[in-house]
Amino acid sequence: MGNFKISFSYALSTVFVALLFFSCKNTPEEKIITKETGKMEYPAEWMYNQRAYPNNYINKEAYNEAVYQTKQILANRSPEAAGEWTFVGPLNTGGRVTDVAISPDNDDHLYVATATGGIFRSYDRGVNWTPIFDDESRLSIGNIAIAPSNAQIIYAGTGEANGSATDGAYFGDGIYRSNDAGDTWTNVGLPESNHIGRLVVDPTNPDRVFAAATGELYGKNVERGIYKTTNGGTNWERVLFVTDSTAAIDVAMNMANTNIIYAAMWERTRKPWERDYGGVTSAIHRSMDGGTTWTELGATNGLPAPNAQTGRIGIAVSESDPSTVYARFTTNQITNVFNGLYKSTDNGENWSQVTPPNALSNIDANFGWYFGNVRVNPSNSSEVYIIGFDIAKSTNSGASWQILPGMHVDHHALDFSRTNSNFMLSGNDGGAYISTNGGSSWTKFVNLPITQFYNIEVDKTQPERLYGGTQDNNTIRTITGGASDWNAIWGGDGFHVNVDPVDNNYIYVESQYGNLGRSTNGGNSFTNATSGISSGDRNNWNTPVIISPFNHEILYYGTNRLYTSNKAANWSVISPDLTDGLHPSGSLAFGTLTAIAASYNNLDVIYTGSDDGNVHVTFDGGTTWTNVSVGLPDQYITSIAMVPDNDLTAYVTVSGFKYLDYTPRVFKTIDGGQNWTDISSNLPNIPVNDIITYPAENILFVATDLNVWYSKDDGGNWTILGNNLPMTVVMDLKFHEPTKTLFAGTFGRAMHSYDVSDILSVGENELASHSIKVYPNPAKSEFTITHNLSSEGNVQLFDISGKKIKELFRGNFGINKSIPIKTDGIAAGIYLVKVNSGKQSATKKLIINK
Repeated sequence: MGNFKISFSYALSTVFVALLFFSCKNTPEEKIITKETGKMEYPAEWMYNQRAYPNNYINKEAYNEAVYQTKQILANRSPEAAGEWTFVGPLNTGGRVTDVAISPDNDDHLYVATATGGIFRSYDRGVNWTPIFDDESRLSIGNIAIAPSNAQIIYAGTGEANGSATDGAYFGDGIYRSNDAGDTWTNVGLPESNHIGRLVVDPTNPDRVFAAATGELYGKNVERGIYKTTNGGTNWERVLFVTDSTAAIDVAMNMANTNIIYAAMWERTRKPWERDYGGVTSAIHRSMDGGTTWTELGATNGLPAPNAQTGRIGIAVSESDPSTVYARFTTNQITNVFNGLYKSTDNGENWSQVTPPNALSNIDANFGWYFGNVRVNPSNSSEVYIIGFDIAKSTNSGASWQILPGMHVDHHALDFSRTNSNFMLSGNDGGAYISTNGGSSWTKFVNLPITQFYNIEVDKTQPERLYGGTQDNNTIRTITGGASDWNAIWGGDGFHVNVDPVDNNYIYVESQYGNLGRSTNGGNSFTNATSGISSGDRNNWNTPVIISPFNHEILYYGTNRLYTSNKAANWSVISPDLTDGLHPSGSLAFGTLTAIAASYNNLDVIYTGSDDGNVHVTFDGGTTWTNVSVGLPDQYITSIAMVPDNDLTAYVTVSGFKYLDYTPRVFKTIDGGQNWTDISSNLPNIPVNDIITYPAENILFVATDLNVWYSKDDGGNWTILGNNLPMTVVMDLKFHEPTKTLFAGTFGRAMHSYDVSDILSVGENELASHSIKVYPNPAKSEFTITHNLSSEGNVQLFDISGKKIKELFRGNFGINKSIPIKTDGIAAGIYLVKVNSGKQSATKKLIINK
């Protein structure tokens, strides 16, 4: 089977880069040509490899300990001990939705599960959404299921199961149950299942559940197969197991005879540099006795005979005619392309092909392992849907098809009202959509904060202009600072964005594998900006690009070598290969630069980091380079930061897990890399994705897979920044120094900002910022000002432009240590709260949401 294994060949990479150049203008609603090349499988390698290099291993016990440590810090400090993060958007972009559900007894009650952002619930048909899974330790969701007999009981299977970008990196910890419609959750087992493909609940017994557990993506384990519980998750029994590399990806039940169960098994093995997503154990199994015994269904039943090319399979049972069953097949162990729809009208005993492969040849593009689902309208057994790159609908059991319009591509979820057959809820990589006319038209929910950012940027001269590169939703921006007016400016998956800090007419954007674009008119238009970059170089999925902090006209771009240019007009190489060289697999996506830091004082000093653990430095502008990796772990280098006043001082962060209990994450050098000091101290054993410095005060900020942490003593001690950031992956940080605002780009919960002035030192006429707290922030009907002042003073409210709105308090602070303020008569918006005591004052930013 070795001939079928995929690696990142030079030829395919070259073709892909060329295709990217022609497709970079795609909008979110258009099919992105890059995905049809089959290249979509590769993002997972970057996301996973960051965390698993070099041992192909993620220490789950270490991650669990980090979750516990994070929760303890947040739970044990008072609300006023830290400030609040502010959500800044976007709401209108969306992100990857893995499952959706409509309550069986109320069409206004909707649920949306996401790849890395948890679960959201609406009680008013999507007018408002509430995150309901944020208190749990895993925000990657594979599937949710509402008990048909009791809509208060919901099961959630953690760990997206689509074999894709985040699966291996963001695994689950089992199945959760809620008895109060999602208000609270309890983990009810299968902690080693990693990813849950499907859950099905008995229509008459909410405690009887079947779960399709896929197991590890990048490895083999026996905790996979079909599991059954009859007591609501207190105990689970594995009732179907094939091999330790065969996932259970789908499970379905005959709702009239709940002893008839169907399971779709999927043989898949994966390494960061190759994939085999097919095999002879990919097949449908049926049980007629509630899971006690199983029979594999194959060619003798009219289904395709299992073979080495059989890939992901999806199954669905009609609710209105339970003897009717549909199964969709894929073939080709690399791409899993559509291989026909089959139908049975006798509970799976006999099958016939109702849709040949060529009738929907493009429905899965070239990455059917990312989709693989089929659904049947619960009130009409002839109305069937193939969920793939697009959604295809048939009203005649698969004899003919129409592609449903008006949605983002890459579909994963579809659910139906049980009282109105035309009412549907759908989920894809662009978010969640609703249809009231059977899919003829769709309305997107533009109020879900679920965007997955790879990188972000804030315009220094106009900080209301925010930018970000997103997973499958382009490079986007807002020019107003609003949460709902973000627009795409560059196609594909978005990555690094750089806005010239002096002349913001120059904007540099990037899609996968370093496809760089340049604008000279403030983002109104872009042209390709890779002239001079060798097509023979190796590019990371997230190719590093920075603007020199010394000269805003100079940029640096990293393949496996370092390039420089003036305003990205033409690039010149200034280094040899700064990695360990070509990966043994021949992949051009490994052995690449991942981080660049340049001097604030000259063009001579530059540091680089790579995905194979190398850090290099030049002190002569690239003429000579020194490998300074001795003293650093052989781990994926995620970020490098320099300080303005000393070119010999730099910080390096790493991502991957080791087998050891303690893994250092953050390092510092004060001698240009000759020696490195571990300054991780009490930082949890979790990947660190970015680091930035506030050098005047030795304050460090790091983005991790669990929140943003900071240190005020140069790494001697770390704590969580803020109280209310969702416990999800933070990929990138940007600091706007003039306004003392830190921005965090999360991979699943969009972008947030934090006013860090309360942790900075203050001047003689300023009150110690930690002595003044304003919470909750954002506030609704009321907020509280706490302080440790004892003299006379007052509190004033200003709008964001500095115009005084009103006085909030005047009197003796010593008597009123906590000052509650009603927001009656104050419009929603951003305000400044100024506390005056004698000749000193402190100003806090306040957001009022009503």
